[in-house]
Amino acid sequence: MRTLTTAISLLTLVSSAWAQLPAPNAAGVSMGHLHLNVRDPEAHRIFWTTLGGTPVKLGDMDVIKFPDVLVMYRKAEPTGGTEGSVIGHIGFRVKDLHASLEKWRAAGLKIVPGASPHQAFVIAPDEVRVEMTEDTAMEVPIANHHIHFYTSSVDDTKAWYVKMFGAKPGKRGPFEAADLPGVNLTFSPAAGPVAPTKGRALDHIGFEVKDLEAFCQKLEAAGVKFDMPYRKIPARGISIAFLTDPWGTYIELTEGLNRL
Repeated sequence: MRTLTTAISLLTLVSSAWAQLPAPNAAGVSMGHLHLNVRDPEAHRIFWTTLGGTPVKLGDMDVIKFPDVLVMYRKAEPTGGTEGSVIGHIGFRVKDLHASLEKWRAAGLKIVPGASPHQAFVIAPDEVRVEMTEDTAMEVPIANHHIHFYTSSVDDTKAWYVKMFGAKPGKRGPFEAADLPGVNLTFSPAAGPVAPTKGRALDHIGFEVKDLEAFCQKLEAAGVKFDMPYRKIPARGISIAFLTDPWGTYIELTEGLNRL
């Protein structure tokens, strides 16, 4: 009995520590996924699993699981990397940056120094920039952290995500920001014109939504136009909808990914 109790306790601890998608905020929204267009799916599988993700399948789709986010990818010819797009990079937290960088260098990953000893960039295939920030207090080796937007209007972009998704407004260091469960949305002024995300290596970001159909109706009432209206995907056990924010970020809304 003691062995069984210990095993259950350990299983609970592991599943809690490595829970994938966080509970939603009051608006029913949390971080869901990042979806990539990639030339070489195997190269991306190696890259993301080297970072510490776990490969799984969602139907016929390749997925890499991390705490607080799912990374999905499909074979396609991207029109460009993240730099020069409205989303200039994505970010993860790591518990031990020095040890992680040593491991990733040994595996042949491309690394660019950051602005401080506690920050660096790892460049994925197809020029996807991934910022790594050290957080020694975290309980897992790596987890999702932020999405960094470059926009013509920081205040308006921040306000839109607060209004539409219930993001909590604030700051991340010197940057304007807003938080959703599982992700910080960081906003910086663009130095010049930036490209929409659709078709780029980071094609779209995804939020997981509780009661997605009702949520889509609420967004429509607020004036949001959907690229693809709400629909169910029985083969994958999820529901989806697509929209584009006013600055060119392609967004997928899902319900059901938290069961993956």
